Amino acid sequence: METPQLLADNPSLYINRELSWIRFNRHVLDEALDERHPLLERVKFLSIFANNLDEFFMIRVAGLQRQLRKGVLKAPPDGMTPAQQLDAIRQQLLPELQAKDDCWHKELLPRLAAAGVVLHTYRDMSNPQKEAMHRFFRTEVFPVLTPLAFDSSHPFPFISNLSLSLAIIVRDHNGKEFFARVKVPTNLFPRLIRVPEPDGSTRSDDRVVHLVYLEEIIAAHLDMLFPGLETVDSFPFRVTRDADLEIEVDEASDLLTTVEEIVEQRARGKTVRIEIECSMHERTCHMIESKMGVLDSMVYRVGHPVGMADLMQLMSLDRPDLKDIPFPPAIPAELAEDRNIFDAIRHHDILLYQPYDSFSPVVNFIRQAANDPDVLAIKITLYRVGSNSPIVNALLEARENGKTVAALIELKARFDEENNIGWARALERAGAHVVYGVVGLKVHAKLCMVVRREKGGIRRYMHLGTGNYNATTSRIYTDFGFLTCDREIGEDIANLFNFLTGYARIDRYNKLLVAPVTLRTGILERIDREISRHRQHGDGHLIFKMNALVDPACIAALYAASQAGVKVELQVRGICCLRPGIPGISENIRVTAIVGRFLEHARIYYFRNGGDEEVWLGSADLMPRNLDRRVEIIFPIQDPLLKTAITGTILPVQLGDNTKSRVMQPDGTYARLAPAHGEEARNAQAWLVEHRGTWHGRNS
Repeated sequence: METPQLLADNPSLYINRELSWIRFNRHVLDEALDERHPLLERVKFLSIFANNLDEFFMIRVAGLQRQLRKGVLKAPPDGMTPAQQLDAIRQQLLPELQAKDDCWHKELLPRLAAAGVVLHTYRDMSNPQKEAMHRFFRTEVFPVLTPLAFDSSHPFPFISNLSLSLAIIVRDHNGKEFFARVKVPTNLFPRLIRVPEPDGSTRSDDRVVHLVYLEEIIAAHLDMLFPGLETVDSFPFRVTRDADLEIEVDEASDLLTTVEEIVEQRARGKTVRIEIECSMHERTCHMIESKMGVLDSMVYRVGHPVGMADLMQLMSLDRPDLKDIPFPPAIPAELAEDRNIFDAIRHHDILLYQPYDSFSPVVNFIRQAANDPDVLAIKITLYRVGSNSPIVNALLEARENGKTVAALIELKARFDEENNIGWARALERAGAHVVYGVVGLKVHAKLCMVVRREKGGIRRYMHLGTGNYNATTSRIYTDFGFLTCDREIGEDIANLFNFLTGYARIDRYNKLLVAPVTLRTGILERIDREISRHRQHGDGHLIFKMNALVDPACIAALYAASQAGVKVELQVRGICCLRPGIPGISENIRVTAIVGRFLEHARIYYFRNGGDEEVWLGSADLMPRNLDRRVEIIFPIQDPLLKTAITGTILPVQLGDNTKSRVMQPDGTYARLAPAHGEEARNAQAWLVEHRGTWHGRNS
């Protein structure tokens, strides 16, 4: 049996992180192709697939291109160089992009039309529809457009990140051709514009909807933008830029200004991808490549429409017949609006599982604290709270009532910087103590502590979570929330906040495992303990559910556990760099992934420990960034009934899914599970919706 270090140093035992991510995103595309989903839900998955790709290029591909420019030689655990990774990414993506286009044009677009959601080309619209769009263009769109020429006397215009443009060829009366660019103002207008019925009449409902793309309206009226010139052709294209800009500051007082500058710079990062519509001819394509200084490998020809992430707009249609059936999330009776939440928490620990449980008790926890005369202080970490946050509103209410409020707002939460800056300023204006982050670390832990004066003295009440304090994403991300007033956990949280807001350096905690201090060693020690236990008694069992498994030391430890005979069940929604099923290495490891109606976001770490089971929940995946460069926590579930709810209900349901689950193969590909002949179909998320609230463990 190889040592963990030898296992960690063997490139053949690791799957490339970026290629693993592409396979995850393929699972999202597969959901768009799955006819069991309602039609608009399939469109949603297609949009998510495209949006995921945008972020992948802005961050991961951009990082590889930077490494290539700088001549970075250090390879990841799988041994692939940046150049090899970029080449492999393109090779894997090309068939995915074709499958995406086929899904839209051959599957979804015809079915949408049959269901009354008609997306027109400008050519196929009736004359009354064209007349209506002409009026719309002349009165609303035309005034905001700025055509920009580029030739020997006009420099190529700057094109900001993810902006949709038209590349236009016009010809003068002498036959000379010129190029121009018009930005499609999707920041001012919806991408899909509603048009009247073919006869020109309008409807007040969404039963039948006629739509046309904004860029097609513009393309049909280019004669108004270039009077006296003949429009030869126009082609949509879109630029993706490097958005992973590093923040290097040593003073918190500088961080707010620095992040604001970074957000502005993001739109101007280096070009990492150009998407052009397939119809664009080579001459125009090469001209754009040349002007923007990109390689052929950075250009992707895609079907219409360019930028399918915008199709999410269709989800706003009032067509419940084309969407998932909504359900009321469960609320334990003891956490009802008219009940005292602190009494309930004192009685016993409480586990919430969103979106099957409502997020409202979490909001109510802070809202009651804001209005409770016995509450002295509220402390919270905020990572992604959204643009309309009931959590922050409750904190502002607490300040109005004279409570001490301390909020650590992670300004470096990528793509949420602007929201977080706005909330930070609002809380500061209200008199809250606002901390912007920790130098050298991202604060990813989800913590809220309420300090309350009671007859027996000061008591701390805590909410610990696996997901963000975001009421919107709580309806589509699966996450756990844990309410407790455990004294030792309270001491740990108090110490952690003192570290986050002051100069305290804590290297030991009572019950929590905290990154970057104790989490990695805590996980590795428990894996090693399971190995030792199995060698003596043969009953070793590990179950880890997470979003990503990348860390080489943790992967090597899991390989060692498998070699020792420990049963290892991993459910990894996204990136997984471990190879399961390799004889002599990982034949005792099974890796599954669930992609379905909700985004699996909860993390569970289970150690059988000879029957004295340990169950940990938290915000951390097993990735170097989570374990070494972030403040993360995982927390133990000690209440026997709650522990049994997880080990006896939630985990078996998740691991038993044979409908939305994929099983990973040794080469990193996945096989879609399906019920065997005569076997009952088991959809974990559907089961949890139907049986929501059963994990509360008690009669509420």
